[in-house]
Amino acid sequence: MSALVIDPLPEALHARLKQAAETHRRSLAQETIVLLEFALEQEPVSEAKPKASYWTQRTMLPEYEALLNSGVLSGGTDSTQIISEERDAR
Repeated sequence: MSALVIDPLPEALHARLKQAAETHRRSLAQETIVLLEFALEQEPVSEAKPKASYWTQRTMLPEYEALLNSGVLSGGTDSTQIISEERDAR
């Protein structure tokens, strides 16, 4: 079973919780569980949709998109080949 630690718990809230537990003849832990279950039943928990990342929402610069669509940036010599040739030339 999982454990829940609330630190610091305000003294006034602790006193109210203790009084409610005594009134309902429950332990402090039992009263806390009952109150949490009641609170969660009252307000349905909605599933949070994951927030889209910055990278999925960014737009391409029109100048770059035009170059990409024109094919200027595709093909050509592989950069690894150029680097290898420069290294070999030393």
